[in-house]
Amino acid sequence: HSPKKDYLRRLLHDPFPIESHLDHFLHDHLNAEVVTKTIENKPDAVDYLTWTFYYRRLTQNPNYYNLQGTSHRHISDHLSELIETTIADLEESKCLAVEDDVELSPLNLGMISSYYYIHYTTIELFAASVTAKTKVKGVIEILSSASEFSHLTIRQGEDQQLRKIALHLPNPLPASAGRNGAVEDPALKTLILLQTHFSRIAIAGELVFDLHFILLEAIKLLQALVDVISSQGWLKPALAVMEVSQMAVQGLWDRDPVLLQVPHFTSDTVSRLKSHSPPVETVFDLLELEDAARSDLLQLPPDKMSDVALFCNAYPNVELTYQMDAEEGGVPAGDTVTLKVVLSRDVGEEEGESEESLAELGRVVCPRFPKPRATSAPTSAEGKRESWWLVVGDPHNNNLLSIKRISLVKDAKVKLEFTAPETPGDYNLVLYLMCDSYLGSDQEFEFSIAVIPSEEDN
Repeated sequence: HSPKKDYLRRLLHDPFPIESHLDHFLHDHLNAEVVTKTIENKPDAVDYLTWTFYYRRLTQNPNYYNLQGTSHRHISDHLSELIETTIADLEESKCLAVEDDVELSPLNLGMISSYYYIHYTTIELFAASVTAKTKVKGVIEILSSASEFSHLTIRQGEDQQLRKIALHLPNPLPASAGRNGAVEDPALKTLILLQTHFSRIAIAGELVFDLHFILLEAIKLLQALVDVISSQGWLKPALAVMEVSQMAVQGLWDRDPVLLQVPHFTSDTVSRLKSHSPPVETVFDLLELEDAARSDLLQLPPDKMSDVALFCNAYPNVELTYQMDAEEGGVPAGDTVTLKVVLSRDVGEEEGESEESLAELGRVVCPRFPKPRATSAPTSAEGKRESWWLVVGDPHNNNLLSIKRISLVKDAKVKLEFTAPETPGDYNLVLYLMCDSYLGSDQEFEFSIAVIPSEEDN
């Protein structure tokens, strides 16, 4: 056993060389540096590599990095080829533009990828997959195919378990489900687990941890998908993505009763509330009930009633007013229209104005959403917090005219700007207030503008 002892001794006491994997993730690094203008051309990109651990290891272990030699010429050629290949991939995915074969400038998709810190291949997939007719089902399938989930493994025995779960899902698996419905692709696994979350189907074991990872990543991916869609000017797909965000946080389908969000509420509870006179169908209806009537309908012990009260107090009650800056005679075609929006949250008299009370505002009560890691965004160690979208759109033509994502604590003033349509006429537009965390809290306000010919047309 002496040779084995020597091997084990070296294994325990001798340090192993640590190699760089930067070349496997260089696309996202390079894209982020181009967005921040740290790198503005190809020579800058090569120079960037010379300051990395990857560059230090090239000469120390050339075979590991497929280097033909360790001379200055070999290393220079290797770095130049690596940069050229990476930039070509980023250019093909429309994350950056190359001017005069040297200068680099970021494009919209690259900025979105860098802002949300997601893979450039995910943004490329989003841009290629979304259409003007994409609905909730399509959004879930696109989300499941994100590169962030590509490393999810199909463990031994999970294939059969996932196939059994898939039989009870409302949406059948796509045609790409594999041989005999086999679950061999991480995207299919992600799609199944997301549907189990929305359908509230119980899962166990390591699948729970996989689902928690998927949900924590899904929020930023959905926000990025909204940005990709809004850059195309499509309204209905953007609203569908916002609804999927609410579904992910609360663990419900968009067609489910909104009262199922409330902790400990079941289908029987919702039926009893609906049969009450007058029917109780929203959280606000629930709050308006007398205490005695509420207790009789819910039939919950005091500790669970406390959870219900916590949810109802956290549920957002937002008042929105708006004013459009436009001339009385109409808006000239192609001119900029400004919409001033004022948001005010009803915090209730008992919640007061203390710093502790204000800190609690916007914190989401979502028992089915996993507790976030301290570093994950847009969540924090203290829990998921609300985010809101203000959207101006033309639902008749499926046009998204303006969008802004905001965080609302108590009050907020927001200015939305959009360009009036080029064709003169009367337009019926809608101002949407969409929450990313709660179902049933969205608001719509219809308003009309009269577009007149511009001075150039006259």
